[in-house]
Amino acid sequence: MTIVLGENQYGKAECRLVRIDRETPRHRITDVSVTSQLRGDLEAVHTEGDNAHVVATDTQKNTVYAFARDGIGAIENFALRLGAHFTDSFDWITGGRWEIEQYSWSRIADGEDGYDHSFVKAGDEKRNTIVTIDGENISIVSGISDLVVLNSTASEFWGYPKDRYTTLKETTDRILATSVSARWRYLTTELDFDKTFDDVRSIMLDAFASTHSLALQQSLFQMGKQVLEVHPEIGEIKFSMPNIHHFLVDLEPFGLDNPGEVFYVADRPYGLIEATVQRDDAPDAGRAWDTVPGFC
Repeated sequence: MTIVLGENQYGKAECRLVRIDRETPRHRITDVSVTSQLRGDLEAVHTEGDNAHVVATDTQKNTVYAFARDGIGAIENFALRLGAHFTDSFDWITGGRWEIEQYSWSRIADGEDGYDHSFVKAGDEKRNTIVTIDGENISIVSGISDLVVLNSTASEFWGYPKDRYTTLKETTDRILATSVSARWRYLTTELDFDKTFDDVRSIMLDAFASTHSLALQQSLFQMGKQVLEVHPEIGEIKFSMPNIHHFLVDLEPFGLDNPGEVFYVADRPYGLIEATVQRDDAPDAGRAWDTVPGFC
């Protein structure tokens, strides 16, 4: 038996960075966390401790900050810039993975346009991307996390099999709530990523709101289907969506009725719905999904 080195990568994780664009009196804020990981001819450092091919993780961190000096723009483009730099600058680096998570800020409102230089954190919602370079192949998987949505009606759940352990009662009117995490694979690197992201988000929200849902799975599929119908540059979209359960509070002990108005929210356990919605003719994904955890 021979013991050999398998797949490997290394880099600097979660480089927090805030960029303020000051070119005009109306400022813009970009708040991101960047992870850079390199792949290539790195066997000697693992087997012999030879650092000749090790681009220090500190160097990777500094590169992230230095590149931000020229602007960030769409996070996909920033990740592509970083990937091209490392694979072009070091012959033995043949690929890697560049992940960016972007945190949302809104302009504090004052009249129609809001203040030029004042912002408020826009909740837990995050935009993200992973750019993977594998030799000549480049893939981009982008998405959104922690997008919390709720329909207060127009949701049912009935017709499911029942056995001795089933206690859930059927309903034709319930609250449907979830926290959407979605990732989609782009089929091109030449794209207005900001505009596309905004449109994909809008389509998903509209599909969730307009679907009279008989199951969270049905809402999920409609969200993915409608995105793919509008955006041929996306090959597939994966979802991970917990069912945020809202249970009706029993107010009878207090001599009160509860006509579907007062609920308590259970944070666990919860239903977890995951699925991929895809084109049947989408090109092979290669290694695009290798390091995107939490999605089937």
